[in-house]
Amino acid sequence: MAKSKVTTVEEAIAKYCFDGMTVLLPGFVNVGVSETLIEGLIAAGIKDIGVISNNTSVPHRGIGKLVDANVIKKITASHIGNNAVTVQKVVDGEINLTFVPQGSLCEKVRAGGAGIGGILTPTGLYTPMMDGKQVVEWDEEAGKFVFLEGEIVPDASKKRFILELPLHGDVCFVHAWKADKMGNVVYRRTSRNFNEAFATAADHVIVEAEEIVEIGELDPDQIMTPGFVVDAVVQGRALTEA
Repeated sequence: MAKSKVTTVEEAIAKYCFDGMTVLLPGFVNVGVSETLIEGLIAAGIKDIGVISNNTSVPHRGIGKLVDANVIKKITASHIGNNAVTVQKVVDGEINLTFVPQGSLCEKVRAGGAGIGGILTPTGLYTPMMDGKQVVEWDEEAGKFVFLEGEIVPDASKKRFILELPLHGDVCFVHAWKADKMGNVVYRRTSRNFNEAFATAADHVIVEAEEIVEIGELDPDQIMTPGFVVDAVVQGRALTEA
């Protein structure tokens, strides 16, 4: 019989979370966000964390609660405009922000989970998104990519790409509709969003589930994140109650 991974929020946070960690927080605005685990993280007094997320929810909800609690040191995200509190803290220098285009963010996390050394994308060429990054160009004659150096002048006739490096976290908080006691997960509709990809790219994964069921109750064909990547399962609450 497989060992149950069900535990309390307090025990999961104490075991896998620490000051200065990088946490992957999937979700879109506040859909699919692990608000129960976020509240547990704040209650535990964890601080100086790095956050990788699509956004920072809205003021005083979801990831926005971490912003309010002043525990975030750095954020890597594709936008923060839904949360004016985050914007102000970035302007005031309280939070270090790195913007990544949304598609690139997903692929960088996917690369981190798959052990891929990076991705090539044209997104961000000739914009500030290119600053400090390596750019490659496909040399048709040589049949290979070459790295560009010095000033890069825009040229639409060239096949150029930014080398984006993978993203990886110490911990990922996942919000599930259902999870069995072994950690197999089913997401519901759009709350799936970034959860599935982000769950692959952390050393440890904590799942908060709206409903925890017995091992064997989930249809194997419906499982979206397998239990072998999950370290702990805690009781969450429905998004409508968050």
